[in-house]
Amino acid sequence: MKQMTLKNFAPDAPFIAVEAAPRPLGANDVRIAIHAASINPLDTKQRSGAYASIANDQAVLGADVAGVITEVGAAVTGFAIGDRVYGCAGGLTGRDGAYATEMAADFRLIAHAPQSLTLREAAALPLVAITAWESLVDRARIKPGDLVLVHGAAGGVGHIGVQLARTMGAIVHTTVSSEAKADIARNLGADLAINYRTQTVADYVAQATGGRGYDVVFDTIGGDNIQPSIEAVGDNGDVVTIVSGGASADLSNLMPHNASLHVVFMLVPMLRNRDLERHGDILTRLARLVDGGRLKPLIDPARFTLDDLAAAHDHLTSGKAIGKVVIDTA
Repeated sequence: MKQMTLKNFAPDAPFIAVEAAPRPLGANDVRIAIHAASINPLDTKQRSGAYASIANDQAVLGADVAGVITEVGAAVTGFAIGDRVYGCAGGLTGRDGAYATEMAADFRLIAHAPQSLTLREAAALPLVAITAWESLVDRARIKPGDLVLVHGAAGGVGHIGVQLARTMGAIVHTTVSSEAKADIARNLGADLAINYRTQTVADYVAQATGGRGYDVVFDTIGGDNIQPSIEAVGDNGDVVTIVSGGASADLSNLMPHNASLHVVFMLVPMLRNRDLERHGDILTRLARLVDGGRLKPLIDPARFTLDDLAAAHDHLTSGKAIGKVVIDTA
């Protein structure tokens, strides 16, 4: 099989194509003929060396995968050869990466792909959709009528967050940097798109919420953006961030609002090798939403193959990508 491997970790480290023998399946593994993979900031950070310690031994990256099962392990249940599947299942310590033509994956980390999507479309969903689910459903526990602010609505996690909040009956506002991204946010179902370049937090909280603040603020950007997220939350509200590394913030606005701050890191089950079935269950629920017409992936129009991996990474880190960047492998 073909794998794209790294010999060193750096922002411009080259991907090298190698022919490798498939590893033997474990009892809980399925072998997947990969049709598509997608790129996440996790992958670009691993390549740069920031997360090198959690890369697999072969330095084959790629968490998100969609493809067809060609072999099943002895303890696998619920899946058979020929099934179309998707998942966030690899690229970390002890797990095959999806930057390849096939991989072995623990069956508890995958689910049957949505019937209404191509495998290319399905590959765009797993990491970002699981992250949005854990943030909004598990942590913030959004209720119908909640006023929700999503930062980064045109990004990978953000575009799923907008749609997921809408399916839960929330009123969804987003922050954007341009009118083009405002159009994207509205097309995804946002009730209001706020240009953060022209309005301060105090301004849009006053105008959009009547000064009461948001029930839930979902920060998918991180860094300095954690501060305006905290400033926008209302009484008994929740701030959820998924990018907290290196961030610092004044938390004093949380106490007078009796608000909570949550940090979500969806890779923990894979890194700790426990509760893996939780991710498979979430993906099954998400597939139902997709097939019910309530959720769809936003995919950047640029096309890449395994041989274009470096260019695909550069496209994502340029900040010009809209939605998810997908790699075609078949």
